[in-house]
Amino acid sequence: MYRRLCITLLISLFLLAGCTTPTKQQTGTVLGGVAGGVLGNQVGKGSGRTAAVIIGTLAGAFIGGSIGQQMDENDHYRSQQALESNRVNQTASWQNPDSGHSYEVTPTRTFQTASGPCREYTTEAVIDGRRETVYGTACRQPDGSWQATN
Repeated sequence: MYRRLCITLLISLFLLAGCTTPTKQQTGTVLGGVAGGVLGNQVGKGSGRTAAVIIGTLAGAFIGGSIGQQMDENDHYRSQQALESNRVNQTASWQNPDSGHSYEVTPTRTFQTASGPCREYTTEAVIDGRRETVYGTACRQPDGSWQATN
């Protein structure tokens, strides 16, 4: 069930994107949905697990899409720098002077894969007075950038 949901979300991202690069909002929606589904799967028990996964996925997609839509290039750069340079549990915080939104990115775990290093992280954002949190995993790409994988 969970795997099917993840595959459906990823396919949806590619369909929404067409032949272009996915937007920040589309990427945030998918990543937030996957993270919410994972959380729902861990929280739900018995027959309520499916409902918890669905609710977690929808809530995560909404929050992730909101954060992704609001981040500009500078915010994206600062997030990348936090993943590259910060130690585990060391938070990078900033406020975007143009939007007034504030962000905190905290790497929470680093691990090695066959293709290179990956990091789990938490992004907390305050957008229009609302605090939103997204959990994710990103892996370093051959060009040195970090790409979210879930």
